[in-house]
Amino acid sequence: MRVCRLFIVLLAFLSAVPACTKKEEKLYYETGRAEAPVKEVPKDMIATQQAFVELVKKVTPSVVNISTISRKKIEQPFLEFSPFFDEFFGGGKPRYRRDHSLGSGFIINKSGYIVTNDHVVRDAESIQVKLSNENVYDGKIVGSDPKTDIAVIKIQASEELPVAVLADSDKLQVGQWAIAIGNPFGLDRTVTVGVVSATGRSNMGIETYEDFIQTDASINPGNSGGPLLNVHGEVIGINTAIVAAGQGIGFAIPVNMAKQIVTQLITKGSVTRGWLGVSIQPVTDELAREFGLAKASGVLVSDVMEGSPAAKGGIRQGDIILDFAGTAIKNAQHLQRVVADTVPGKTVQVTVFRGGREVKLSLTSASADSAAARQARPQGEEPDLIGLAVAELPSDLLRRGATGVLVAQVEEGGIAAEAGIQRGDIIVSVNRKGVANPAEYDRTMAEAERRGTAILLVRRGGASIFFSLRLR
Repeated sequence: MRVCRLFIVLLAFLSAVPACTKKEEKLYYETGRAEAPVKEVPKDMIATQQAFVELVKKVTPSVVNISTISRKKIEQPFLEFSPFFDEFFGGGKPRYRRDHSLGSGFIINKSGYIVTNDHVVRDAESIQVKLSNENVYDGKIVGSDPKTDIAVIKIQASEELPVAVLADSDKLQVGQWAIAIGNPFGLDRTVTVGVVSATGRSNMGIETYEDFIQTDASINPGNSGGPLLNVHGEVIGINTAIVAAGQGIGFAIPVNMAKQIVTQLITKGSVTRGWLGVSIQPVTDELAREFGLAKASGVLVSDVMEGSPAAKGGIRQGDIILDFAGTAIKNAQHLQRVVADTVPGKTVQVTVFRGGREVKLSLTSASADSAAARQARPQGEEPDLIGLAVAELPSDLLRRGATGVLVAQVEEGGIAAEAGIQRGDIIVSVNRKGVANPAEYDRTMAEAERRGTAILLVRRGGASIFFSLRLR
């Protein structure tokens, strides 16, 4: 019996030995860097990575998330324009829906001024701004400029605000690092990194005045209005748009363009641009040869408006503008931007090519909002604040006794388009004042802008329709 017991104990001991000697498998592997798969990482890579980390820590507090609620009119069927529509289909009251949108912005001073895109806050009934510390404040629009898609909003904060530092975007070079911070798809303060792919991009059909920085740093819906940064953490641009059909193609407004716009929006709530008063066209190689120019450069003046700054300064039809206010002119869009940036009333030097030689001229710019500019504006060239461009009525309609102005162009997404005004409509009156020509229309619309509302009487076919438009 004793031997049997001893045998059982010995058997149990022997069966336990393998379990004690078998090494347990790890659930996962940790490292103290000694076990890292790659032990020697180049120091410059570590330094670059740390630079991005420090940049994000420093700059992110000045980046804000912007959420808005706006009221959009629901388009009615075409029968709403019938005089009998209201009688049979319920009072004719417009229906609206509430839209929610997200965007980004960045704080530029401790008083609470924030730069963002105009399209982020356009038509907003309420704006909420969330800081990096999760504090939320109500925002108020200080001013906006749809032609450059720049807006300034303001918050009344009860705390000291971190501010962004603005760079000199004129010194940008293609290939430099570009870092975007924003709120894409509602994902707070997302950071993406790329390079400056190109500068001076225009003719994109995004805004009236274009001089975009192109970058491959990812910019997605919700990034709009956020900063594009250099490696020093300075703002070089305002993230604005993407090419939906491609990847790695995003656009930002250069911060130097924004500086001028933001200054005017904060000081007076609107933007005043310079005006020259010429019609221009590109200088092709063939035109350069015909005019005796060594190479294609500048822009060709095809017409000069009577009484304009250009006419008073001596610019003639057929001149080629080579330099404006010390800036060599690259193309028509470049001249448009340079003139627009000129303070109205400022005297500038202009160099034109005329008769085989360069001629120096001096002219004084005027405001693009002046009566002379509005009267000289080519009909149907540029939509106004409600998104309409108007023209004189055709002679056949005038012979039949028609009065008013013809709607030559309707800007998609503009106030007039959303109200239902169409190309080909005839505007008879604005706020019950008859308009016989584009100049009268401009004057009455300027008065309506001050009031904040415009009631337009429109003739469409055989029907007369009143449209009530809210201008702010």
